[in-house]
Amino acid sequence: MKKRIVLALGGNALGKDLAEQMQAVQGTAQALAGLIEEGHELVITHGNGPQVGMIHQAFESAAHTPAHSPVLPMSVCVALSQGYIGYDLQNALREELRKRGINKGVAALITQVRVDERDPAFHQPDKPIGSFLSEENAQQLARQGVRVREEPGRGWRRVVASPEPVEIIELDAIKAMLAAGQVPIAIGGGGIPVVAEGAHLRGASAVIDKDRASALLAQAIDADMLIILTAVEKVAVHFNTPQQQWLDSMTPQQAHAYIRAGEFAPGSMLPKVEAALAFAESRPGRQALITLLARASDGIAGRTGTIISQ
Repeated sequence: MKKRIVLALGGNALGKDLAEQMQAVQGTAQALAGLIEEGHELVITHGNGPQVGMIHQAFESAAHTPAHSPVLPMSVCVALSQGYIGYDLQNALREELRKRGINKGVAALITQVRVDERDPAFHQPDKPIGSFLSEENAQQLARQGVRVREEPGRGWRRVVASPEPVEIIELDAIKAMLAAGQVPIAIGGGGIPVVAEGAHLRGASAVIDKDRASALLAQAIDADMLIILTAVEKVAVHFNTPQQQWLDSMTPQQAHAYIRAGEFAPGSMLPKVEAALAFAESRPGRQALITLLARASDGIAGRTGTIISQ
């Protein structure tokens, strides 16, 4: 059965830097083109954690050179990441579709997402961005007023606010592309965070979680399925213990119970399950799938992955 799908690409589908990204999107495009070839209608979203941190750090470093380049606001860094990730992704997918004889337009939309300036997340930054840092570098940044957090066993990273997405500003443009039979790449990095001030949209110093924004988009376009791609084939409880159990499916009630029991790691699987749950609960018949990119087609057919549905 052909479906309208919002598919959220994780960082492993994009690489950690420009060279890795240019190579990674080739394999990603093949998997995406396969789903389009099966007849599914796709809207593609993606993360930007390593990329937006790299952009922000580059302009911070440039500010200390004789050029005294300005430090860019986080909202502008998100916009830049949307542009350069979208550029590689749309070209790779367009080329792969042409190889398969599929004449579909593919375009990355610079997408803004409204947030509430009163969101408590602005007072509790917790979204990691950029590459891992040594403790020495992290403490140096902390003395400069930059928020950092340790991820046990992995290192330190910068953290920024991650408010809840409220409204997708370019929603009508995304719907128009779908109506025209084209493939939109949208809300890259969760979307450019903006606050509404009358008719004016002001950039916010934040990064929106791309899975939560993807769930909001999937509801807004009345998608049949939200696919959240990750580095494992299925969701597990008791992860990395002798009692580890892979889950083929969850009802919303089961997902809520697992969340209350602390089964999913914050900053890792927890936001993915929460986003999948939000979409699955939004209307009977809607399904959320968490799986690997390479197994997405099998997951849609119910042969693998973890499905959350009512």
